[in-house]
Amino acid sequence: SKATVSVLYCGEFLHKKMADGNIEEVVRKINKEKGVKGFIIINAEGIPIKDSFDEAEPKMLTIHYSALITSLVAKARAAIRDLDTTNELTFLRLRSKKHEILIAPDKDYILIVIQEPICE
Repeated sequence: SKATVSVLYCGEFLHKKMADGNIEEVVRKINKEKGVKGFIIINAEGIPIKDSFDEAEPKMLTIHYSALITSLVAKARAAIRDLDTTNELTFLRLRSKKHEILIAPDKDYILIVIQEPICE
């Protein structure tokens, strides 16, 4: 889907933008996508460093997503390595009845996008 392609693109250059100290291009691109409810960028330790959720919403949601996704990414990376030591995790897509969670892990950061499920 278009949103998945955009998140992959964002994930690929996220590290460079973070190194430059400017992720506004990534943020603008994600926020333009139809159906996106929000995003979270977390560092390698699982600490959220940027999100798009309103201040009115409890930050506990961001912290909860960050902790759970960090653990999931670590397990998925280990599974991929166990299956093929020459391979690595590049993207995860989780779908439930209410949301779709797109995860683009990088060496130093993880981009999480929460969106409405896309009918295919």
